[in-house]
Order: sequence, then structure tokens, then C-alpha cells
Amino acid sequence: MLQPIPVILAPYNPDWPQMAAGHAERLRVLGSTLVIVHHIGSTSVPGLAAKPVIDLMPLVTALADLDRQRGHVEALDYEWHGEYGIAGRRYCTLSDEDGIRAVQLHFFEKNSPQAERHIAFRDYLRAHPDMAAAYENEKRRARDLHPNDSHAYTDEKSAWIRKTEAAALIWYAKFKK
Repeated sequence: MLQPIPVILAPYNPDWPQMAAGHAERLRVLGSTLVIVHHIGSTSVPGLAAKPVIDLMPLVTALADLDRQRGHVEALDYEWHGEYGIAGRRYCTLSDEDGIRAVQLHFFEKNSPQAERHIAFRDYLRAHPDMAAAYENEKRRARDLHPNDSHAYTDEKSAWIRKTEAAALIWYAKFKK
């Protein structure tokens, strides 16, 4: 398991989408295995304070295809962590020159329900600024309880996320038809 990191919530940075696009572009080395790359997580929601770590969700044709190309991902200086607690995922991290985590990749197969869950949550927060503000409050509460332990921080806010995610999936289903 990765070591917990301190929880730093930064004000929204309008450069995050462009940074995400740059990291996504680098993943084109995966060729036809790569279907699309989504910018997810808090850095993908305009106005939302976030840990300054870009979360990307690359969708691939098949995890077996991706596994065969693991060397390409590692050649981009990503550390490969395998499923890392979520079946059907490949999790990778990239740290900056100071060893601070900068990017997280959450690879899923193109039709994974996990992918839909992440996209629904992101789009729901983008469309409902009141919920994005409530999420920021929840993040600050969790950070204040666990300022030096990113794992405990994530666990602390998970009930709020699960509840909101359920509403987001219902909302999202109405729009994807």
C-alpha cells in the first residue's frame, strides 16, 4: 500500500484542465489500446478546491491489452500499482521532481460501470454548484480531522461520496439516453 500523504486542499486552479490534457496526450503511446482519457476528480470541477493531484481515467479496449503495454506507462515515469483495491482497475501514480504526487491514473475498460460512476459524479458536481460547495465543505471537514493521512481523509469522506454518487447516477441516467 502507498504511504499516506498530507492532505493539502488548494483553491481551484484554472490551469488544471490544461495540465490534465497534457498528461492525457502523453498516454497516446498506448495506441489503439487507449479509447479515451477523462479528467475526473476534484481538479475537474471548476471552482472546487482540491488536492493538487490530477486524476485521469483512461479507458482502454481491455485490461489485458493494457497489461501488455505496462512498460509504455512506466516509461512515462508512472509507478504501476495494479488493481490497488478496486477490481477491474489499473492504478498508476506520477510524482514530480520533489517526490510529490502530481497525477493519478485510474485505468478501466471502456464499458466499466466504474467509469460511469466517476463520470456521473464529476458531471453532477459540475451541474450542481450547491453540491460542489457541499463537497468542498465535506473535504475540509475530513482534512481537518486527518491533515496528515490521505487514506483516513478518503475514508472519512467516503459515506458522503457514496450518498452523492447514488444521486448522481440517477441524474446521469436521465441524460445519457
